[in-house]
Amino acid sequence: MDASAVTRRRLLQLAGLGLGAYAVTQCTASYPSVAMGGGSFVSRFRPAATTYWSIATPVIPGRSGTDFPLALFLHGLGGNNQGIFDVLQAHEILKRHLLIGGTPFAIASVDGGDTWWHRRADGSDTQSMLVHEFVPFLGSQGYDLGRIGLFGLSMGGFGALLLASQGRLPGIRAVAAMSPAVWERYHEHIEGAFDGPADFAAHDVFSFRPRLAAVPKRIDCGTEDDLFATVRNYASALPGVVEGGFRPGGHDAQYWRAILPDVLSFLGKHLG
Repeated sequence: MDASAVTRRRLLQLAGLGLGAYAVTQCTASYPSVAMGGGSFVSRFRPAATTYWSIATPVIPGRSGTDFPLALFLHGLGGNNQGIFDVLQAHEILKRHLLIGGTPFAIASVDGGDTWWHRRADGSDTQSMLVHEFVPFLGSQGYDLGRIGLFGLSMGGFGALLLASQGRLPGIRAVAAMSPAVWERYHEHIEGAFDGPADFAAHDVFSFRPRLAAVPKRIDCGTEDDLFATVRNYASALPGVVEGGFRPGGHDAQYWRAILPDVLSFLGKHLG
């Protein structure tokens, strides 16, 4: 396979849609690898900001194109689309996943600001940006929207659980939350995550737990994390089998890097 031809074609597709594509890393290896790409757009759901995105796509000898399942990553507070790759090295972990015969899938990440991945009083709505803009765009590039895995950390873990619970995105096969920022009740100190008690009630993932009965799910949290007790309570009443668990670690990149190989393996199992 001429991998460079594949990446050139993908760049032309992205440029044709006006999404300001970045260069995609070329790879001519004779074994599975990963190509990086990305771009930017102006979302009608967050018009005050340019929204950047990144994607890691398998490059497999004998197979061309982008027709892979998607793992959609939601970043945490203060994060952006690049953190899953720059900080947690998800593309390298995906490469190792491929080399040992794991299900090939792409990892896509997009900027969501500090909006907590739901509609806010200021008019932003990053969940709708995902549902109506970013994911359909990826589908137009050939990615398989019938097989989507959601995962996220902290604020993004909450966002992944919320989106999976609300049923707005067809094709979800699994959801994984790393140290999800979830709360059982509204408190003033979490008002940055919600616009008030009514907003909290409308996006209460604890009350939505029964909706995840048929969705494969994984919850992880470090035992030294301040969120540990609340995350454990959330997971304890989820219906059905819950993979993941609790091990020593904090709310930090060291812990997330340690569990990410297992998270990607979980996603691959359900995207196959």
